[in-house]
Amino acid sequence: MTSIHALADVQTDAIGEKTRIWQYAVILKGAKIGSNCNICAHTLIEGDVVLGDNVTVKSGVFLWEGLVIEDNVFIGPNATFTNDRVPRSKCYPEAYEVTVLKEG
Repeated sequence: MTSIHALADVQTDAIGEKTRIWQYAVILKGAKIGSNCNICAHTLIEGDVVLGDNVTVKSGVFLWEGLVIEDNVFIGPNATFTNDRVPRSKCYPEAYEVTVLKEG
């Protein structure tokens, strides 16, 4: 059974069985979360992110569009990712770079 804390903001239905989502997590529409994942408190997952099965996302992690995380990946507290190597205020790329975290 999937568990979503009452204080989480989850806007996607694509969440696998036995996944746990803790308080203050924000998951945007379009995100895909696998089975048996643990999404800790104070996290953000944007809409174009894909998480495989058995993924742990510890507190303070923001997963931006263009991230693909395969099965059995552990993302430690406050790990930082980017999808734009040369960001500019109010200048958005046509497509974000894709980053893949491989299995394990």
